[in-house]
Amino acid sequence: MSRYRGPRFKKIRRLGALPGLTSKRPKSGSDLKNQLRSGKRSQYRIRLEEKQKLRFHYGLTERQLLRYVHIAGKAKGSTGQVLLQLLEMRLDNILFRLGMASTIPAARQLVNHRHILVNGHIVDIPSYRCKPQDIISTKDNQRSKALIQNNMTLSPPEEVPKHLTLDSIQSKGLVNQIIDSKWIGLKINELLVVEYYSRQT
Repeated sequence: MSRYRGPRFKKIRRLGALPGLTSKRPKSGSDLKNQLRSGKRSQYRIRLEEKQKLRFHYGLTERQLLRYVHIAGKAKGSTGQVLLQLLEMRLDNILFRLGMASTIPAARQLVNHRHILVNGHIVDIPSYRCKPQDIISTKDNQRSKALIQNNMTLSPPEEVPKHLTLDSIQSKGLVNQIIDSKWIGLKINELLVVEYYSRQT
């Protein structure tokens, strides 16, 4: 299944706020109207919606999300927590969290167009997994720096998570540590996502 490129507002009306997909928010009361119209939701639908929320927020294909679930399942600790940590440490998501891009699709475009350096080397893979002590910066040319500065001026992050440090003057970010799940800021029950996939196999 390919990456979603359709109307974004349609998704946030159905699933709630998805800051990674779009900065727009549904009007208050629209969620309630949808719930009243849809009536009682089955357990399958609840799990499916949680999975869709995760997928659209991070801008993943179905295959990518399934791969992350498999990796998380083999790691030590809670599968749901590890899954969120894996997704949060993606380069495109780190750029979004630092405020260098207004959404995750915008961050992905910056990476694909080779504007971003990790530890001084160009990385053009949005799914690149960042590690503690990685330094995220922009390419040393006027166009790249102007793009990032423009993004940071237009959409400054509400709050930079504690696992990251931002130097807005030099347009640099530092990954301090693996993210704590309470900093993710997405209303999601990751256990339902794991449950959804465990019932598919």
